[in-house]
Amino acid sequence: MSFKDRAAIVGIGETDYVRGSERTAADLMLEASRKAIADASISPREIDAILPPPGFTSAEEIAANLGIEELRYSVTVHMGGASPTAALQTAAMAISAGVAKNVLLTLGWNGYSALRPKAKGRPRENFAVQALATTLRDFYLPYGASAPVQWYAWIATRHMKLYGTRPEDMGAVAIACRKHAQQNDRALMRGRPLTMEDYLASRWISEPFRLYDCCLETDGACAVVITGAERAKDRPHRPVYIMAGAEGHPYPADDIPNRPDLFRIGLSFAAPRAFAMAGIEPKDVDFLEIYDCFTYVVLLQLEALGLCGRGEAGAFVRNGRIELGGELPLNTHGGLLSQAHVWGLNHIVEATRQLRGEAGAAQVKDAEIGLVTGWGDLGDGSVAILRR
Repeated sequence: MSFKDRAAIVGIGETDYVRGSERTAADLMLEASRKAIADASISPREIDAILPPPGFTSAEEIAANLGIEELRYSVTVHMGGASPTAALQTAAMAISAGVAKNVLLTLGWNGYSALRPKAKGRPRENFAVQALATTLRDFYLPYGASAPVQWYAWIATRHMKLYGTRPEDMGAVAIACRKHAQQNDRALMRGRPLTMEDYLASRWISEPFRLYDCCLETDGACAVVITGAERAKDRPHRPVYIMAGAEGHPYPADDIPNRPDLFRIGLSFAAPRAFAMAGIEPKDVDFLEIYDCFTYVVLLQLEALGLCGRGEAGAFVRNGRIELGGELPLNTHGGLLSQAHVWGLNHIVEATRQLRGEAGAAQVKDAEIGLVTGWGDLGDGSVAILRR
């Protein structure tokens, strides 16, 4: 089965990224959606499929507020942070099968102001709990492992012990993202540069993760519009074709310590299928937008993608290789680490801008092919390969 080049991204939209929104997540998503639809130069009524996020709103609520009278298809991908990138696969399949013509994919949340209780914070917004909740309740929480930074630290620690991955290697990811954020007016960390000295001096969160190994908490939303390849040619912007997409899940997906191989993640299964569908090799990609909830998660995904061998990711990111001007620029907008945390849908927005040639000071020269990944829950993975 292949949907290569049968669908294309023709519209993108995003809100400002802030800390302290006074709006609901649904309202933020509607703003981003209206912008994406306008960017595609179509009417909201031409949207006939909606892929909503795993919480905070529904396809029905979005359709009602956008005036979409006939909704032909809707589905929610439940893969945590891997959901938006995995949803590109769903959108491409729906369009290829003739189920839908114009698909709206959106995600937004108050990840800073309503995710966790804060002094004078807004009330927590409703969010669907994933299947891993039982594992967390029964086996992790009793031992004090209550947050993702602790769970992923187990994997990172083992990698460091086995392969000699250095703190400076994780720091290279943090610094690259922060450098790129300085070129992005929408980046929350614009105007706040980061040096290796700053990184190494930052406080521990959960060893081996320091403060700057951890992504931002932000409020905001993104949206993209996907349509068929032929219809895409008539839109005002250069189409960005979906060459391939895939999702994968580690085994067991809902538990880390019981895995026979901690480094065999969802992307380990998804990446080979995506490259086979696209008909390219990892070396053919011009830039990467890698889900960066934590710096080490980026290193782990580089190995799963086949860009380097197991245990080699630390050396791979050294000497500016993943910075703008380097061999393989990564997270050119600043990523979750330095732009904003919108579950990686902002990575898809940035990849689209790069392939349109509209990324401004962060533009990768002669970018033809870009790759986006998603990471969810305890290692679910998704990947999309896009081309101009």
